[in-house]
Amino acid sequence: MNSSKHTELANHAWSVADLLRGDYKQSDYGKVILPFTVLRRLECVLEPTREQVAETAAQYEGQDIDPDHWLRKASGHSFYNKSALTLKKIAADPQNAATNLQVYVGAFSDNAREVLDKYEFAQQIKRLDTADLLYKVIGKFTDLDLHPEVVSNHNMGYIFEELIRRFAEQSNETAGEHFTPREVITLMVNLLIAPDGDALTVPGAVRTVMDPACGTGGMLSAAEEHIRFLNPDATVEVYGQELNPESWAICRSDLMIKGQDPEHIAFGNSFSDPAHRREKFDYLLANPPFGVEWKKAKDEVEYEHKHMGEAGRFAAGLPRINDGSLLFLQHMISMMKPVDAKGGGGSRIAIVFNGSPLFTGAAGSGESEIRRWILENDWLEAIVALPDQLFYNTGISTYFWILTNRKSPDHKGKVVLLDARDQFQKMRKSLGNKRKELGKQHIADVTRLYADAIQAAADPNHELHAKVKVFDNAAFGYQRITVERPLKLRFEVTEETLAALTAAKPVQKLAEAEAFVAAVRTLLGSSWTTKSEALVALKDAVVAAGRLWPTGVPFAKALRDAVGVRDPEGEVQKVKGQPEPDTELRDYENVPLGEDVEEYLKREVHPHVPDAWIDHTKTKIGYEIPFTRHFYVYEPPRPLAEIDAELKELEAEIQGLLGEVTE
Repeated sequence: MNSSKHTELANHAWSVADLLRGDYKQSDYGKVILPFTVLRRLECVLEPTREQVAETAAQYEGQDIDPDHWLRKASGHSFYNKSALTLKKIAADPQNAATNLQVYVGAFSDNAREVLDKYEFAQQIKRLDTADLLYKVIGKFTDLDLHPEVVSNHNMGYIFEELIRRFAEQSNETAGEHFTPREVITLMVNLLIAPDGDALTVPGAVRTVMDPACGTGGMLSAAEEHIRFLNPDATVEVYGQELNPESWAICRSDLMIKGQDPEHIAFGNSFSDPAHRREKFDYLLANPPFGVEWKKAKDEVEYEHKHMGEAGRFAAGLPRINDGSLLFLQHMISMMKPVDAKGGGGSRIAIVFNGSPLFTGAAGSGESEIRRWILENDWLEAIVALPDQLFYNTGISTYFWILTNRKSPDHKGKVVLLDARDQFQKMRKSLGNKRKELGKQHIADVTRLYADAIQAAADPNHELHAKVKVFDNAAFGYQRITVERPLKLRFEVTEETLAALTAAKPVQKLAEAEAFVAAVRTLLGSSWTTKSEALVALKDAVVAAGRLWPTGVPFAKALRDAVGVRDPEGEVQKVKGQPEPDTELRDYENVPLGEDVEEYLKREVHPHVPDAWIDHTKTKIGYEIPFTRHFYVYEPPRPLAEIDAELKELEAEIQGLLGEVTE
């Protein structure tokens, strides 16, 4: 089935919007269209075995036996419907449409009915019936041919995603909550699974696949199809979890139709209520929402981080509250299979991120600590930069992160950066923010380059050498050092320093504060080069005025800070014999991991500020992956003569246009 056919069927379903206009807001159209599309698909799938199910249901009627197993067997699927009703029969009886539809839905097996419940379908039936629209809507869907021989499961996925995309646009969903185009999924699955091609062809291969933000299940379907393409006899079990009820319902119904266990698709929040946390999987992949906060799961996540340590998922660190991307990655890492003593087992992970997880967060921050944890454990295999404008609801640049705990020998201790930003073709017609797509050749080229990455990076003559770079894990680490410079002061009594002295709290607490300040004022205009000289003069002035000289550390510091004025040529202030750092001159430097920081100080800092030193107690280790910087190519500016000629040409053109206007 080609894309025009997908669009035609999606348009047919969405044409119900014409009936809903006026009684429903645009943002609510999907609440009717999506569940009716699912219901029609289920009906079409069950149609061939309808009579067998009805006969089986009749046999067990009135008996004290649960016929669920036999009804499933009769239907040939993991779900069934015991009713003799159909949407066509219900539409033909407008007066009883609401009652009959509720009976029809109630006759489904529990797992199918639960899917429709997530759409709050009962409320929609009542609302449509009140508006006298129910039988008209049902009639529209009886004309929609969604039989499996007409629309395969794979193609049904396209239709569901197209409808959900339109629903998301009408609802003004946030840019982070978008659906992954199928060609992007195809490339992602290629990079995830291709290195295991030989192992997957072994007879009796069994693989498990997990997506903790599975949406409508597009990634799970693509991974299953890829594995079965490599080995038609392979057993593939897919698992997922989804927070959006509509997407969850579609994914679950998709698995029911395919014969997979729908119980493997859990509803809920993967952070606060992880459904499969005790399971381990061969492959994990996800496109979690970008830049979406995790405030709703904050209590559970922080508790796990603080109290469960390595036994929990988030021991490495927590990202800032407004972006939970790296929480998803930690969650997925916790579900990797361990590698056994013979090198077997292990898992591979692929996840879509925007640019933020590459570099957000300074040394010591949650994001940096998570990157450090991943790199120091040698799990990050590669990062692939994708073209922008690939997704429906956002035009931002995106990246694949590929991780594994069973790297091949040539990848151990290394990370591949692959630049695929120029691998795209313009779409003839944009879909929302999606203006670019990956063609089959682009997918093949990137997949092949990924497989040859180490060789391409090492061979300057390779045609795509410039598109691949390989780094040691430690290359992304750095030491954030604190560079201090001594506090240098001269001392003076001026109107400004007197005002600072008057405002100081230790001075305000003196019994005769005004008299003390008045005594100091007698020295207005005086200055001293050393603190000791200033103290002697100030003490003499206060005593001469008949006042006692205050004592105490807080007072001494307040006095110094008030009358002391920063001066590059001033006296170096000391604490316990050591220079006191000037907080206003404090600076920070990032030094590559492994480099001697003192040597760095001598080479890079001392030529400019010879008295600087490093406070080693403040040194932090950080990790970031500056992808764009590594692929930056300098482009010299155009010659001035060329720019000048262009400006003159534009000026002449403007003058000509102005002349036409004034004629």
